[in-house]
Amino acid sequence: MSDNKDMLLAFVLGGLIGAALGVLYAPKSGRETRSNIKKFGEEIVDTVSDLSDDFKENESQFYKKSKIG
Repeated sequence: MSDNKDMLLAFVLGGLIGAALGVLYAPKSGRETRSNIKKFGEEIVDTVSDLSDDFKENESQFYKKSKIG
């Protein structure tokens, strides 16, 4: 299970780094770039929040199943 978490983390971090570099090197004005970075940051917060909620739910289900069995 640790391998899956490591792979997911590497995938997410790689995507975030690639997206950030794409935004920074895009031929846009500073105002547009800052706006894009702000939107991207908000999307990251939402994604991390969703992943955290999913993790907590899965962890809770695992605990309940292991307690019953």
